[in-house]
Amino acid sequence: MPTAITIKNIPSHLYDILKKNAARNHRSINSEVISLIEKMYLSIKISPEEFLANARELRKRTKKFLLTEDILNKAKNEGRP
Repeated sequence: MPTAITIKNIPSHLYDILKKNAARNHRSINSEVISLIEKMYLSIKISPEEFLANARELRKRTKKFLLTEDILNKAKNEGRP
């Protein structure tokens, strides 16, 4: 059964950020708070060692792709007038 909580004394600048993010995500402020709590407490945590191992594996698989300044500039300017 869902439980209700009340959050008091939220600083106005923090409330403004929460309100903007809720609008951007097409959520109510309540739903945005629930989403943030879920992300904070239900996200999968990995160890630094596992993170580094994943990064090394990704580097191995993408080593053959060279990302140059020209490629980056082309991507940034693509679709611009």
